[in-house]
Amino acid sequence: MRWIITVVILLALEVYAFQAFKTLFKFWWSLSAYVVITVVVVGLMIYSFYQPSPHGSLTGFRAYMIGIFLSVVAMKLSVIVWMFGEDIVRLFMFAYSKLFTSSVENLPSRRKFISTIAIGLGAIPFLSLLYGMYRGKYNFKVLSYELEFDNLPEEFDGYTVTHISDIHSGSFGNTEEIEYAIDLVNEQGSDMILFTGDLVNNLAEEMKPWTPIFSQLKAKDGVYSILGNHDYGDYYDFKSKVEKQENFESLVKVHSNLGWDLLRNEHREIKRGESKLQLIGVENWGKGGFKKAGDFEKAAEGVDSKDFKILMSHDPSHWDEVIKHHEKDVQLTLSGHTHGMQFGIEIPGWFKWSPVQYRYEQWAGIYQNAKRFINVNRGFGYLAYPGRVGIWPEVTVIKLKRKSISEA
Repeated sequence: MRWIITVVILLALEVYAFQAFKTLFKFWWSLSAYVVITVVVVGLMIYSFYQPSPHGSLTGFRAYMIGIFLSVVAMKLSVIVWMFGEDIVRLFMFAYSKLFTSSVENLPSRRKFISTIAIGLGAIPFLSLLYGMYRGKYNFKVLSYELEFDNLPEEFDGYTVTHISDIHSGSFGNTEEIEYAIDLVNEQGSDMILFTGDLVNNLAEEMKPWTPIFSQLKAKDGVYSILGNHDYGDYYDFKSKVEKQENFESLVKVHSNLGWDLLRNEHREIKRGESKLQLIGVENWGKGGFKKAGDFEKAAEGVDSKDFKILMSHDPSHWDEVIKHHEKDVQLTLSGHTHGMQFGIEIPGWFKWSPVQYRYEQWAGIYQNAKRFINVNRGFGYLAYPGRVGIWPEVTVIKLKRKSISEA
């Protein structure tokens, strides 16, 4: 039933959008080309869902067809908004003429210049989404922050952390771009590299071709990682529970093969002289139907509330629901998960918007509650839509600074 409703809505939108092109392009061949392109795109997208998909996910040919389909739909929706606005004006003009004048004219016809504007503006999201698939998904950005804490041990003043998240290796297809990104991470020369989950889309084997590259990540105090919601294989139709468990165990082993220290509801103590920093890592904990395997109480067992703590938790809703008011006083939480929806508009220091903000209050960048911070990484990879527009793949570098006594 849902499919029928969806098809009916899409057909209605299609008929409406066609009116704009019909107004602008009078030649039969141009209108025929419009119809053919629409039919081919829709047909190939439907065809892609009947083809084998790598690792049972929205990747490969299927993902690209979804991306192209979304590009076309975005253009038509933009056109529809303008055409609908003009139709409202036309209806008011018609009603006014009938009620207050003696005019016998029919409903005013659509104006060609409005159709031209509508199609011109519709080309912006269309081309943007196509660019996002071609280049945007590998447009890696290094975002640097300096955060001050009044209880940071002096020995850790200036300590740097590189934060990456949401690799989704099953979506990758360009080795050179990924090698470049790994070099970019290493070039930051941070004391520690932290990865906050979603190594794969579904299956451990997705990392097989990428293990030699990601194993090159190095930092003085090591590379640490946690699990994200996609790492449990919950979105794949396994033949049995045994097969699913074997996949999960293989995924855990991948972290070891990479030389990463996987934290599963546990913590590590990082020392500088007589001082220490507590690194805590929990399994996935997310509201709204996402897996809640994370156990902060277990992970932080034995950690003093006075210790300086960094928490790795994949889903930022965990910070919002549990951590930001927790008595253990976690000074810095690192998360990912949202990808910034891989689509949005950002003007650094001025404006930041993405549809995902209506689902997650903390969705990209640094947020603060009292003296507690969270950084939500925009993600290293991509999923479903094989691209990024405005919300670029991110490598975060955070420098920890001790607040002076006079400032504190």
